[in-house]
Amino acid sequence: MKPPPAIVHTAARLRGNLFTRLVGALLIWIGAVAAPAPAADTSEPPPVSDATRECIGCHEMFHPGIVADWRRSRHARTSPARGLSVRGLEKRMSANTVADALLSTAVGCAECHTAHPLQHPDSFAHNGYSVHTVVTPRDCAVCHPTEDREFSENIMSHAADNLENNALYAQLRQSIIGTPALNGETVTYGAVDKHTNAQACRYCHGTVLRVTGTVTRDTVAGALDFPVIAGWPNQGVGRHNPDGSRGTCSACHTRHRFAIATARKPYTCKECHVGPDVPAYKVYSASKHGNIFETEHGQWDFDALPWRAGTDFSAPTCATCHISLVTTPDGEVTATRSHRMNDRLPWRLFGLIYAHPHPKAANLTHIRNKDGAPLPTAFDGTVASEHLIDRTEQENRRTAMQGVCGNCHGTGWIAGHWRRFESTIQQTNAATRTATQLMQDVWAQGLALGGAQGHNPFDEGIEKKWCDIWLLYANTIRFSSAMGGGGDYAVFANGAYQLSQTLQEMNDWRTLRMDRKEKTTATAPAVAEKP
Repeated sequence: MKPPPAIVHTAARLRGNLFTRLVGALLIWIGAVAAPAPAADTSEPPPVSDATRECIGCHEMFHPGIVADWRRSRHARTSPARGLSVRGLEKRMSANTVADALLSTAVGCAECHTAHPLQHPDSFAHNGYSVHTVVTPRDCAVCHPTEDREFSENIMSHAADNLENNALYAQLRQSIIGTPALNGETVTYGAVDKHTNAQACRYCHGTVLRVTGTVTRDTVAGALDFPVIAGWPNQGVGRHNPDGSRGTCSACHTRHRFAIATARKPYTCKECHVGPDVPAYKVYSASKHGNIFETEHGQWDFDALPWRAGTDFSAPTCATCHISLVTTPDGEVTATRSHRMNDRLPWRLFGLIYAHPHPKAANLTHIRNKDGAPLPTAFDGTVASEHLIDRTEQENRRTAMQGVCGNCHGTGWIAGHWRRFESTIQQTNAATRTATQLMQDVWAQGLALGGAQGHNPFDEGIEKKWCDIWLLYANTIRFSSAMGGGGDYAVFANGAYQLSQTLQEMNDWRTLRMDRKEKTTATAPAVAEKP
């Protein structure tokens, strides 16, 4: 049997670098014993612009935490000119040029909060400057244009649109966080409260920020005028910004330090990927990778660029697999940096309703399955292939991800892991198909009211059990397989046990309701025919 291209590539790379890897392994072992701290940045910090100095003059008194955080940032310790002078894999800026006025100073308050004032409807006059509250990816693009472009091509940056502009998702959301009311024997779910929405689904997906007016507030500095921004505050990945851009870099690179180290640690991803619908962090924490991270991460260098497997870290985090530039100890690139989070993802795991090949585009609002529904698969599991990547692209992405695996695992391990993982996709899709057949029969028999009857297909008890199967349990099994190679999350912790139990409960419910329906029909009094 011919091995997959990714395995052949990995084997060749390992053969070609065997000696350097053996030497590197020895050095890593020696380094692990010594466990030295990363070298501190001893370079002289650049000057601060006059405008930023004015900002700090007040805000260091009023908001000391913000200023202290910024002072510890790389933005405070270096200038764009220094960033532009770096060459090779250590370069952090993707811009080739920066305006002369920004070159030689630190990147401070004014450099971010006064950029592009004409593009910011949230700009307001403040102590002689035009300041905007919401710093956006378009502002960050002054120094990081590649990252801005890649993130804009990423499903995350369209998360708000993909949620709001899908009628089915809106019904699912309403059945979960809509205001419940008892109407006779029926529980109904009313409109979703905007504040509930902002702290629930839109906390991660992103709100729409819109300037609605101005307000005068009494502050420690006296009465000041500020814009009123609907949807604020929010740091969701698909946030609609007042300047027309999407997303926020601070979703991963938190304010006001914006450290690459923060984005590389799994705690950052945990904020939105903790489950049970997308239980990535829980699975990671219980995996062997998570075990090593918890044990050893205090000795790792999360700020290094490039990030060297085995030298700077000894087990992958979320960023290692999905986004980071990763090299071997001798500098060979095994994964290129990308802010398109799906560049190494052949499969979209969380079921809508089935796991499926990843979508081609980041904006998913145009997707329609064969039945015209806004889903990437039909209820019978048929994929909307014209909207999803083909097998060639899946193989390219599989190869890219396996390149990360190859830093620590042999070719046999990698091949075996992926065989099991992709088998899990098929098995969980088959289980979901059985549950969906049951649900379709329930609707057909009139035992529940679904979309065909013009009703919300997610709000009745039996429908919620069906959702549990594909939204929670099948997803947990897939993530457990992908990120941990199995374990308790695949079986008893929202895994196969709960899936099979819920499937049986669905069938028992259907059988009881059918029996009741038949008995009611049999005992109903006959209607006399008119003469």
